[in-house]
Amino acid sequence: MLQFICSVTGKKYPVNIPRWRSNAGHLLDLEFEAKFDLEKIKDRKPNLWRYLEALPITNENSIVSFEEGFTPLLPIDFDGKQAYIKQEQLFSTGSYKDRGATVLMSFVKELGIKKVIQDSSGNAGCAIAAYAAKANVDCRIYLPADTAEAKIAQMRMYGAEIERVPGSREDTAAAAFKAADSTFYASHCYNPFFYQGTKTFAYEVCEQLGWTAPDAVVVPAGNGTLLIGCYIGFNDLLKAGIINKLPKIIAIQAEACPPLSQAFDKSLNTYNEVPTEHTLAEGIAIATPVRGNQLLKMVRETKGKFYSVTEDEIENALLYCGKMGYYIEPTSAATIAGLRKYLAEQPTELVVSLFTGHGLKSTDKILKILK
Repeated sequence: MLQFICSVTGKKYPVNIPRWRSNAGHLLDLEFEAKFDLEKIKDRKPNLWRYLEALPITNENSIVSFEEGFTPLLPIDFDGKQAYIKQEQLFSTGSYKDRGATVLMSFVKELGIKKVIQDSSGNAGCAIAAYAAKANVDCRIYLPADTAEAKIAQMRMYGAEIERVPGSREDTAAAAFKAADSTFYASHCYNPFFYQGTKTFAYEVCEQLGWTAPDAVVVPAGNGTLLIGCYIGFNDLLKAGIINKLPKIIAIQAEACPPLSQAFDKSLNTYNEVPTEHTLAEGIAIATPVRGNQLLKMVRETKGKFYSVTEDEIENALLYCGKMGYYIEPTSAATIAGLRKYLAEQPTELVVSLFTGHGLKSTDKILKILK
């Protein structure tokens, strides 16, 4: 049965009536049972829609796709220790957020929706804008008024309408919430269909490892769109009997903005907002992650942990990867900085991580680092 479910009350709602939160104002999750036919999967194109029966889109004609997914999984040595790295910077818009966008915008097309809004100044905004263009759906992105033109050039190229909002990031979200009263809110944080796309990261990792699970997966933890996807995806495979264990989820935050890392270290079930300092890893500098308490629970359930990384560690990881031929954005380097910490503690495990976004998204920032 495909339906929304309130994360607090458990009340269920049909998915064919657009909504972005429950009647009580709480987050929505999705009730859906993933199915896997390994023979069909093997014979399909190498993209994430090869897992069609495990994705909540019923009409194949509604699929909005750039043939995304099945990114290479490369063994790479870090400080003499090996990890497998998914090349997620190779997606059409330059980040793994395309995984969520292809499923969410396919759902939008399936419902016949012709206009969406989103609030994001980063990779999620770019992904939603690109897939909206592909679907011939009007798209408006809400951004803080001081967002640099360089960051929104990609969204504008896709034809997205830009709405600059004076004030804080929270003011921007409030403006988007108001607009969501009359326009479909294609949110990467609130809409659970987005996580039904990011979960394919877990499917691909296991398939590329011969349908086995790694010991651990190291992912970023800002709003946690990939972390939640990994939790859902690996659990889908476990329930289907395809893998026999859940990998530990190792979550990485910037030391300049570590609300979840701090809460985890203090064994708290709920996090507190923290003052945010400037960080190279702006993509994960989220002081109040919408699903933060869910992220804490998911990491604990997999027996994982949180790491926070310093600005020096982020910059060092960025330059380290560059010297190996990988041009990644600084936010991506934060995950690699955390990976290096984890590998130092667990040198014998099979560990998977990723390059989250392409360096071409952050050329101005990288030029300042290179001086």
